[in-house]
Parts: sequence; C-alpha cells; structure tokens
Amino acid sequence: MFNPRFLRKLAVALFIPIPILTLLLLVGIGWRTGYLYELTGEEQLFAQIKGLSDLSADLLRPRLHLANDEPAAHSGVNPFGVNVFLEQEPDPAARERTVQMAAAAGFKWLRQEFVWEDIEIHGKGDFQDRRHEPYRSAWDKYDNIVDLADKYDMQVIARVSNPPAWTRSQGNEAGSYAPPDNVQDFADFVFTLVQRYRGRIRYYQLWNEPNIYPEWGNYAISPEDYTQLLCAGARAARAADPDVVIINGALASTIVLQPAAPPPGNALNDLIFMQRMYDAGARDCFDIVAMQGYGLWSGPTDRRMNPRVLNFARPLFMRDLMVANGDAHKAIWISEMNWNAVPDAVPDKRFGQVSEAQQARYLVRAYERIQQEWPWLGVANTWYFKRPDDTWRQEAKPEYYFRLTEPDFTPLPVYEAMKEYAPAVNDRPLMGVGAHPPDHWAIRSQDYVLRDHATATLGTIGLLPAGGSLQVAVQGASLRLWIPEDAPPGTIEVAVDDAGPQSRQVEPGRVIRIKTPGDVSLVRITAVDELWVDHWQVKGQDRTGLFWPLLCLASAVFLALSVGLLYVFSRRRQSTV
Repeated sequence: MFNPRFLRKLAVALFIPIPILTLLLLVGIGWRTGYLYELTGEEQLFAQIKGLSDLSADLLRPRLHLANDEPAAHSGVNPFGVNVFLEQEPDPAARERTVQMAAAAGFKWLRQEFVWEDIEIHGKGDFQDRRHEPYRSAWDKYDNIVDLADKYDMQVIARVSNPPAWTRSQGNEAGSYAPPDNVQDFADFVFTLVQRYRGRIRYYQLWNEPNIYPEWGNYAISPEDYTQLLCAGARAARAADPDVVIINGALASTIVLQPAAPPPGNALNDLIFMQRMYDAGARDCFDIVAMQGYGLWSGPTDRRMNPRVLNFARPLFMRDLMVANGDAHKAIWISEMNWNAVPDAVPDKRFGQVSEAQQARYLVRAYERIQQEWPWLGVANTWYFKRPDDTWRQEAKPEYYFRLTEPDFTPLPVYEAMKEYAPAVNDRPLMGVGAHPPDHWAIRSQDYVLRDHATATLGTIGLLPAGGSLQVAVQGASLRLWIPEDAPPGTIEVAVDDAGPQSRQVEPGRVIRIKTPGDVSLVRITAVDELWVDHWQVKGQDRTGLFWPLLCLASAVFLALSVGLLYVFSRRRQSTV
C-alpha cells in the first residue's frame, strides 16, 4: 500500500518544478526562434517575459471584431507614403531633390500640407502673397509641388489645416492652429483648393490631430465641433470634384481624458473622440479613417492589446470601433508612422527611443506587418523625409530624430533600408490574407478595368473582358473570387505557378476557389468569357497563427504554477494552525 501522505508530497514536489521547467523551456525556445519578439515587440529577454504576462491578460479581454473577411475601399493601394515639408523649402531645386529621393526609396505617396494661412494669406478670397517683393501668386509654390508629384509618378495626400489669423476674432491668441470662427470660411477655401487641382489631387485630409493640443488651439477639444468643420469641408470638396476622397483629420493616439483642461493639457482619447464623431453624424463626411501609428516604446510586432497602452497595434482598436459603427467597408490610413532614434544627449524621450539601426529594421517590419495581417489598412505614411534645416536639432526637439535624411540630404540607415525594401515590393506586390477590393494593387493586367456597379459590395466591380488576362501574386493557401449575383455565367482559364491552365466555370453569386500551394504563388487568369469580380479574398497562411499556441501554453503554465504555489502555501498554513 502506498502512503497517501507520501503521494501528496510527491505530487506537490512534481507540481511546482515541472511548470517552472516548462516555462523556462518555452522562454528559451521563444528567445532563440524570435517568437517572443514577434509576440511582444520587445528585444530584451525580461521585457519579453513581461510582455508574455501582458498578453496572457489580454486573453481575458473581449475579442476585437476586425471583419477581415469584408473588403474595405481604398485599402488595396500601394502602402508606401512619406510626409514632406516641401512648402518650407525656399529652393525649388531642394523640393525636386526631396521628391526624387523619396521616389527612389520606393515611396508612392507624398503627404503634404496645403497650409491655409500660406495660401489665403491676407483676407478672404485674397490669394496674392504680399509678404515679399515682388508680389506673387500664393499658389505658385503649391503648383510646383503638384507638378513634381506628377513628374515622379507620385500621388499627393493634401492635408488642409492651419487657418489664417483673419478667420478668428481672437486672431492667433486662440492658437495658431485653432479652427476658424465660421466653418464656411474653411469650406470655401476647401472648394477653391479642390477645384484648382481637380483631376490632379484626389485625396484630401481635412485637419490634423483635432483631439489634442495644439491642433485645436486653446479651445476645449470637441468632436462635435470638429464634425461640423469636417462635414462642411467634405460637402464643399465633393461639390468641387465628385471623385474626391475625404480623409478625416488624423487622430493622435492618447489616453488623456481632459478635453477642457488648460492648454497644453487639453486632449481627448482618440477612440472616444472617434465614437463621438460617429454619434455627431460624421459617418457620411469621410471615406477613410486616419490615425497616427507611432510605435513609441516597443517594436512593430507588439501584439499586446490594452486600450491604455499605446503601441503599434492600436489600429486594431480603431478597426473594431469602425466595424461596430457599420464602417467595415472603409479603410484606415496611417498619417504618421515611425520610431524615434533620439540620442542619449537629448533629454526628452517622450516619443520612446531606439537606435538608428532599430529604426531602420522597425519601419520595414511595420510595412511587412501591415501587408501581411491588416487587409483593411491602406497607405501608411512615414514620418518624415527631412526638415528644411536643423533648427529642431539645435532646439533639442526629439521630433527631429524621426527623419529619413539630414537637411543636407545625407541618407540615414532608415532611408537606406526603405530604399532596399520598398522598390522590391513595388516590383512584385503581394495580395495577403483577408478580403480585398476589386482594384488591389497586386493585380497586373492591361485588360482588367473597374466599373461602377450599384449592387456591388463597394459600389464597383473588376471587369476582365473576354480574351483578357491578369496575374496576381498571392501570399496564402487559396485565392477566392467573389462573383456578383447578377454577373454573366462563363468560363475562365486558371494557372498557378508552373502548372498548366485549368478551365473553371463562373456562376453568378458563387465563389471561385483557387488553391495556392506555395507560401507565395503566382496566379494567372484568362477570361474565356467576360469575368466580373465583386472582391478578392486570400485564405490561410495567417502569420499570427503560430504565436497563439505558444501564448496559450505559456498562460497555462503560469496558471499551473500559480495554483501549485497557492496549494503549497495553503498546506503550510494548515500545518501551522
């Protein structure tokens, strides 16, 4: 007969060391394979262990609803954008060199401010610049910027903000970025701006960071007041150009809940601000949701989801909020994204701190994660290309150290990393996991066109005429073509990689499934009969899937260890009573 007391002691003796050894084994495996970094965005071992415990706590929070199987308009675009300050470059040659170097690094979008106070300078309807002699048109500089974008095959995201002092009775005493007293003044300027560049600029961002100081001036932060401004500007823009795409003012990530605090403390949490915008009727006044995407104190692979922690995963919270408000069909664009390579000598570390080498690795990895995991996110604009001079450095501002090049165009490691990475992706873009609009940029074809279609999910379909062909590189286990209910029946020829073509029947309202056995496969489609595509979808090869078993096992080990220790302490307490 076994002694029950001996068995109990043996069980306790095994119950504690086994979880400890298992945990050490998991940590060792995660450290050596890089899984812990891919889970936590941390590079130091103890920070990774802390990150694992945070992720374990995340398992207890409600699941986010991201609607990855619903396509979002304006998400299937080239993701490489960069912020520039071309209006501050007095030398036209410096402007051109900036655009040329940005294009050489693979960027396809220029996020450029069209500064209201720099265009409608002296009074309403007055577009003459009389700050210098000889007088000149205030438009000249901005016309040159648009010309440069055209020359280097780049698109402009026009940020419209910074009202002139004459629009406020308090002038700049209310704050140089404060909104105008009369939103119609803003709407009239937007109409004039959009009308001038109709057919050349399509994407307009109305305002910037209205949820924090100083972008709303000295006034209390008000989502309702900003919604009035946004809607007035959107109506004016659409009247000037029906094809215009409106982006809301990028929301700054913050957990501050002090909208009426004295400046500079007036700020409001971005998620609360966005929900109140929806409540105020903003939904029809924007086509794309913009937010900032700074990594701050951890890397781009950080998967911790705590609403009170600011990290690169924050767009997931915004997407969840959009889905809850019926906006799954809209994309998120990141207006500013990067890590701060501030040196030790600069005391202000409020934007985090990484080395220049880390900054280079992190920015590239951020673009990889966006394309692999977030099908609803379109353009991500790097902050920023360069400043016109080194004033920020002399003033010890940490903002200076987000730059890709020095003011004299000396490239930094982050620029060189993007120059190596982005052009290669541009040459062969991939369609990753999730649902995608019919115009995804990975589609290569001279025959495939878009057509407006009233009953389509996003209001447009992709049309491949009979005899036409296309190809698309797919990163996943299968490619699916969603066929509209009213599409004509027909036949297509499908070839995957080196395999020969196979005939597939196209039936209205059905889904065509194409297996893609490689990690990356090239799919070629030839239309025997006219083919209509409502949207595309890639299944499988979700690169986050490998991480969750590790996390769940680690969480179970933590739980077992906790229960074991609790049992031992309770037994000891009983023995002393």
